[in-house]
Amino acid sequence: MYIRVDDPRGEQAATLLREHLDEMALYAPPESSHALDVDGLCSPDVTFWTGWADRELLGCGALLELDHRHGEVKSMRTARGHLRQGVATQLLQHIIAEAERRSYTRLSLETESMKGFAPARALYRRFGFSLCEPFASYVPDRNSVFMTRALPSSGSAG
Repeated sequence: MYIRVDDPRGEQAATLLREHLDEMALYAPPESSHALDVDGLCSPDVTFWTGWADRELLGCGALLELDHRHGEVKSMRTARGHLRQGVATQLLQHIIAEAERRSYTRLSLETESMKGFAPARALYRRFGFSLCEPFASYVPDRNSVFMTRALPSSGSAG
């Protein structure tokens, strides 16, 4: 798989993101849905990546800069035909490496609390994320799980 910075408005990426938003709508009421839409992913404080095998889109993920030391993982999604094949692992490794390159000291995320999201929460735990209180503009929500992890401080702005 190769990972590249991409435009979320591209045909394949937009289709995958639409699936992501549609699935979120099945599990959480609108006030509990925090997934970014395509316009949100085009914001200058967001970097959006896609993972590919040849011309086939395998998944996507994004990094939102909350401030110059804190980032948030957003829009992690694996294409249905590629679940449980390491796509999310590679994308998350890439996002963490970029957060470290940017000298962030913390990386956080919000995900759904429902049983269907247990594999995602397990993935995040494997990468050192642990439960935390809501961060940034989030508020407590029974449909959300908040996780965070410290990143090594390199002391350089890379």
